[in-house]
Formats: sequence, structure tokens, C-alpha cells
Amino acid sequence: MSLWTSLEPASATVDPGGSTRVRLRLRNTGDVVDEYRFEPVGGIAPWTTVEPQTLRLYPGTTGTVDLTFAPPRTPDATAGPNPYAVRITPTEHPEAVTVPEGNLTITPFTEVRAELVPPTVKGRFRGRPRLAVDNLGNTKLTASISGSDNGDQLSYDIHPGNVQIEPGRAAFVKASLKPRKIIWFGPKEQRPYTLNVLRSGANPLPVEGTYLQRGFLPRWLATFLGAALALALTFLMLWIAYKPQVRTTATEQLKDASVSTLAPAPSPTASVPAPPTATAAAPPPVAVTSTAAAAGGGGGGSTASAKPKPKPATAATAVKKLAAKDSGRHICYRAFIAGDGWTDAVCDGAATGTVDDAKQITALNIAVSGSLGSAANAFIHNPASTDGNGMWEPQWTAIIADNTDNYIGSSKDGAPYMTGLAINIGSGQVCETTRNTGYDWGGQGCADARPKYIFGGTLDNSRWLVAVKFTV
Repeated sequence: MSLWTSLEPASATVDPGGSTRVRLRLRNTGDVVDEYRFEPVGGIAPWTTVEPQTLRLYPGTTGTVDLTFAPPRTPDATAGPNPYAVRITPTEHPEAVTVPEGNLTITPFTEVRAELVPPTVKGRFRGRPRLAVDNLGNTKLTASISGSDNGDQLSYDIHPGNVQIEPGRAAFVKASLKPRKIIWFGPKEQRPYTLNVLRSGANPLPVEGTYLQRGFLPRWLATFLGAALALALTFLMLWIAYKPQVRTTATEQLKDASVSTLAPAPSPTASVPAPPTATAAAPPPVAVTSTAAAAGGGGGGSTASAKPKPKPATAATAVKKLAAKDSGRHICYRAFIAGDGWTDAVCDGAATGTVDDAKQITALNIAVSGSLGSAANAFIHNPASTDGNGMWEPQWTAIIADNTDNYIGSSKDGAPYMTGLAINIGSGQVCETTRNTGYDWGGQGCADARPKYIFGGTLDNSRWLVAVKFTV
């Protein structure tokens, strides 16, 4: 090989969102003039710039090339050491490729975003908001969740109380708010509260919400009951005041009867008629109505002879067929494509949706077997978004039993498209793989049984779902 190279320095450090420069020094040790082409390779190649991209050297001369590294401030820029390399290809001898290697350390950064879904909850005895915590940093996030309010008016049941979130992922925390004092009568009252995301060595991240506590009995019902009680008391007093005097003559009649009654005279034996036979007692046969007779002999056209419409082949229809063949765990699903309608149901890791990035998924139909039911929620387009993110539907579905259809999103005309989803099951693991417009298939994500969840898709308001896969 007729080339000598040196990286100065061989190891460098850079902050996400910043840049650093490494100098590549090389010498032509051959005896002919040669031109060298430079190409960055490795995991951080997309963030690497080489200047100049070609260099011409005479025998025995030395040249330099600058490598500039500019990793973005996103979860993709993994914290820690990241090896890199530069492929050098001589023009005169393309088979004599040289690949000097170095090491770039990306410093860690933490960025957390939290949102209450919904920000306002209503209830008489408790409220159940959910807290979505997004890790936008490049290191694993460990945090605990606590609740507080002014005046200690609420008690908090938070599950899970601690979360660990990988970079670029989100976790969902259930909170149950219980008022310490019940409002029996009167108007509803607002009780502001705060859920705090606590991290070691960092200030708490407060997320404010409102619990709207309703009275046990509304004011109109209390007024109605009071008026009804007043009317009942008035009627009772009038009844007592004007109660009619009732006198009975039963005693006198009995006294007269005791004086005038004589011993009864013997009567001749009377013959008792025999009970009617079963034939005599049987009711007459019911005559067939002319309409029924016509329906039986008309040979078509009647309501009774019309064939029922076939049921649509939903996800539950497909998963029941699989469950009938074996007692294992299965998941079936189908997607509603705006403008095209429902796709056919597929199962256990097959892809559903579309290959056309212009088509949008607005709803999903899911059914499981052998998994103790499923619950899910849709992350949908928010036309009023100010931060570039979509929004969650107002609430999760209930826990839908095995072999039963579960629907998220909407199949109505003009419904907002989905950008992501969350799902859980009652036993085992559930895994998802999603594809959004402009992106390739993402990596598979899995979650253990309820209360854990798995999120698929993106929070980006402009990237709709085009295809999904599930396994259990």
C-alpha cells in the first residue's frame, strides 16, 4: 500500500446539536501522482461531512482533510462512544482501499415532555386521568410520579409510580384522583392539581390539570325532592284534618244473628257432576291465519323466507376461526383506509394497511384470543396543534374480552387520521411494528401484560399511519 494516514485526534467528543472537527492527515508514499476519494462509513456517517471530498497528491507529499461531525439533538444520537471510519479509494489503484478508524463520544442530554390526557376530568367520587411521559433525550429516563394540590383536597393513586423509558419512547401512567370530601348537594367545584415527574438530580417537571367534582345530587333534584316532601306533608295534614268518620254495624248484625239462628234442617244429598274430560276441556285448535298460509304456500316474497345478510368479516370473526383450530394465543386485525374502507382481517404478524403513502389509516379493528382481553387508544391528528404533535382520543377503550371486536379511531367520513396507537393485553406479551408516511417500517416494540402498554407510530402531527403488524 502506498498511502500513510493519521487521525488527529483519534478520539473526539461532541454535544448533540453541536459539532466538532477531526483532521485526517495522509501522505502519498508511492512513486506516481494519485487522486484519493473520501467517503464516511459507519453508524454516524449521515452526520459526517468530509472537506474536500477528493485530494490529489504527488509522490512524497502530504495533504489534510477535515472531518466535521454534527449529530442532531434527537434520541437517534445515542449517548456514549460511537466508532466511525473513512474509506479512502485511490484513483490509480482502486483495489488498494484504506479505511482509517476513530472514535466519537456523544455526550448525553435529557429532555422530557409530559401531558395529561385529558387535562380536565369530571366525576362525583373519583377522576381517572392518564399522564403521557415522552423521553426525547438520548439516554434511558428513570422517573417517579407524585401528585399534589392546594389544601390537600385530593388523594392520589398512581400506577405505576416509577417508569423507565428508552430514548424516543413514551410511557403512560394511570392516576386515580379521589376527593377527600363528597359534595352531596350544590354545584360542581373545580379542584386544580399537579402531577410531578421527579428525576434524580433535576428539578421536578410539573403537569397541571383540573378535577371537576360534581355534586352527588344535582341542585334541580334537591329542589324537586324538597317540593315533593312539602307536598306530601301538606297532603298528610289535610288527610288528618278531614278524615271521614266510618262506623261499622258488624257487631249488631252478629248479635241479631246469634239470637235468631236455628239448627239447620237436614238437606237431601246432592249429586256432584263429574269433571269434564280432557277432550271436553281442550281448547279449540288455533286456526292458521291467511297471511301465514300465504307465506307458507306463496313460494317466495315473504319476510320469513328472506335470507339474512352475511355478517362482515371482522377481526373477531378471523380470531375465532384460529381459536377453533387450537387453544393458543392469537391476534387478528384490520385497518380502515380513508376513501377505500376496511381491509381484510389478517393475523399474527401479517401486515395490514396500504403500500400507498398517500392513503391514511383512520381506524383499527383488533381482536385477541387466549390473552385475557385487550384495551387500546388511538393517537390522532390534531388540527389545532401548536407544538407539532397530535393528540390522544378522550379515553381508552374498556377491556374487551377475548374473541370480541375492539375498535379505536373512527371510520366516519372526514375522521382525523391516526399517527400512532397504544395497546395492552391481560396475559403474556403484545408486540407491534408500524409504518408511517415518509418512513420505512420501525423496529418491533413489545410490552408485558396489563398494566403495561406498548406505543407504536409517532407523535408527529403530520405523519399518518399507513400499515401495522401485531403479535401476541
